[in-house]
Amino acid sequence: MPHRTTGLTEQLAAKQRNHSFELLVANWFMLAGWQVYIPLLDSGHATDLLISDGPKFYRIQIKTIEAQDESHKLPNKWKDRKIDYVVVFAKKSNWGYICPAFETNEKRINHEDHKRFTQNRKSFLAAFHTIK
Repeated sequence: MPHRTTGLTEQLAAKQRNHSFELLVANWFMLAGWQVYIPLLDSGHATDLLISDGPKFYRIQIKTIEAQDESHKLPNKWKDRKIDYVVVFAKKSNWGYICPAFETNEKRINHEDHKRFTQNRKSFLAAFHTIK
């Protein structure tokens, strides 16, 4: 029976966990019929996923946070980059938010322009399909 035989550093484990949220969102989009593209190299473009319904494309940035407080302020690490939406996952809770990209230095996660979802496909897609 296969099992891991090598160690996993805390830093690598955190990176893998964060990346797993990107793959989870990609899976949810694919199951909803979106075309999903994952950049081979994201060198300064802040695009974790590119999705398309055919004629339109949307650039998505995925972020994870340690905070459990929904009024936590999300720092803008994609300023001056052409992304459309930021998907935020609370790692220690069962919620997330979909945020249209914003130009300010930071914004409350639970801002009125953002759509809350519980961390499951149905809730995520319902929130995504109602975001402006």
